[in-house]
Amino acid sequence: MSSSLSVRLNTAGLFGVSAILLYAFVHQLVLHDLPCPLCLLQRGCFIAVGVGLALNLCFGARPAHYALMILASLGGAVIAGRQVLLHIVPGTGTYGEALWGLHLYTLAFIAFSVIIAGTAVMLFLERLPDADEGTAGVPREPSLTSRAALAAVALLTVLTLGNVVGTFLECGTGMCADDPVIYDLLGR
Repeated sequence: MSSSLSVRLNTAGLFGVSAILLYAFVHQLVLHDLPCPLCLLQRGCFIAVGVGLALNLCFGARPAHYALMILASLGGAVIAGRQVLLHIVPGTGTYGEALWGLHLYTLAFIAFSVIIAGTAVMLFLERLPDADEGTAGVPREPSLTSRAALAAVALLTVLTLGNVVGTFLECGTGMCADDPVIYDLLGR
């Protein structure tokens, strides 16, 4: 795969992950639907996927960056899958509003599954240094020369900071409530 295609795909992926985080954050602030602890963990996994994409854009594509994305997606899929199973039992109810007929944790499970598959394809197609050629460990060119890539990294940074502040306001320094209705540090 060409370097420019790799940059475009990593940038598009980073905007996609940022869109998921932005939707969840806006959903929290506008609809006053505070995320549960499992939702917060899923957000953390999406942020870790975004960090892997941002590392590819900042330092060039590396197998370790793709591994971070796959491991974060596996963790996120396990967490989202657990939440789906918690609410699939009749009479247990659901958590949060539905989007396109599916709850956010179900959509998160689907998104993590797509990220795993997409990352595996990217890793397969990426031209990475070959150990036999003596170039192992040599990073590819950084890709932040693109304005879109720079904007995607900046957006992820802002969303990450916003989610950290929101989580701290919701949970404080203790355990997060199972079914939060107020921000602990704000008392409302």
